[in-house]
Amino acid sequence: MSTSDPHLAPDSAMHDLRARIDALDARLIAMLAERSALIDEAARIKAREGLPARIDSRVEEVAANARRLAGPAGLDPDLAEALWRLMMEHFIAQEDRVLSDGPHD
Repeated sequence: MSTSDPHLAPDSAMHDLRARIDALDARLIAMLAERSALIDEAARIKAREGLPARIDSRVEEVAANARRLAGPAGLDPDLAEALWRLMMEHFIAQEDRVLSDGPHD
């Protein structure tokens, strides 16, 4: 967070709000890193069990879950679905990389 924003007064409430947003962003990054580690674990299981990285029914289930959870949480369901679909494409590619290395025990 920049503390030298020329558009904000030194006593602006935006400084505190930006600090809260930055802290939340750090937590989101940590959660995404945790999800990424779980995806690596899923890829190892899929390699052992001969499953593909992309399982379309699961993709649709996760997207629907994101939409369903978004509204009650106060998040636009369209945004939630779009973000989750983008994440899923990234994570499917991540699984593909693990799967291309061959089976893992």
